[in-house]
Amino acid sequence: MEENTVVTSLAALAQPLRLRIFRALVVAGPQGLTPGDLAVALDAAATTLSFHLKELTHAGLVTQERDGRHLIYRAAFEHMDGLLGYLTEHCCQGQPCAPTVDPSSGKPARKRACSTC
Repeated sequence: MEENTVVTSLAALAQPLRLRIFRALVVAGPQGLTPGDLAVALDAAATTLSFHLKELTHAGLVTQERDGRHLIYRAAFEHMDGLLGYLTEHCCQGQPCAPTVDPSSGKPARKRACSTC
């Protein structure tokens, strides 16, 4: 993935409602959601939602498909995986990652191998 693509994707996610939209589409999985379903789920106005969906689509994070009279939006999982791969490439310079912390106890939970970061 090219650096400019990464920057565009991260910029698109750097807005609270767009991040919530993207996360809702990830949860919905391959079946996706209509703008109406998203508006209800996120308590967002249709015009506002339309603007943010356009930004996420332009960034390559969301796809749009027409199904009769409805638009179906889906998270672009391949793009998301590429973005995550770019961000974690060369993680910890090949060394085991720092231990994660258990939020309930504040103690280290387990070490993660870089391949599972």
